[in-house]
Amino acid sequence: MKTAYRLSILAAAAASIGAGFLATSNAQTVETERYRPPEATIYRDAAYKGPAVFIGEEKPNLGLAWPVNSVRVASGRWELCEKTRYRGNCRTIDRDTPMLGNILRGITIQSIRPVGNNGGGWNQQPPANDQVARGNFAEFHTQPSQGRYRVLACTSGSSTANCAARTADTWCRSIGWNGSAREHMETVSGREYLADVLCVRSGY
Repeated sequence: MKTAYRLSILAAAAASIGAGFLATSNAQTVETERYRPPEATIYRDAAYKGPAVFIGEEKPNLGLAWPVNSVRVASGRWELCEKTRYRGNCRTIDRDTPMLGNILRGITIQSIRPVGNNGGGWNQQPPANDQVARGNFAEFHTQPSQGRYRVLACTSGSSTANCAARTADTWCRSIGWNGSAREHMETVSGREYLADVLCVRSGY
């Protein structure tokens, strides 16, 4: 009877842990879907007609030979300026605009950039939804963060396992541990971020 009772307790505990991980996974999925990098398409003519250019990052010098008269905004807020390096008349838009009126109508746009999420500039890192499990000699993080945002697996060059390991070591040391014993990479919107990092005291 005691054995059966203990087995039932273990089964209930396992089910509870499984439900917790499922809830964490669902929360991470929602948070990941919420993040989208800024994207827009500019058109020569009104009502999204004529030649078009897709924009996914800041462009200090577009070099266009035609005026911009309409813009589709897939995500983010965008500043459009009539001169290079964001000078001259500028306008910020955050939605589809079939006809650019007022100061920019018919003016050749020479620069465009995403604005608004980080003191006027776009923060390229998605927000973190870190779940933490702490023990005496180790600490597990599902989504390591700096501030409220996720940590890139590699800040320069291609994302390799060795680079991610070095980044994870540095990150673990920044929060008081000796280094990382295990880490993974997760792709979000085409970029690789640290995930499931196990920070340890020693023996990594």
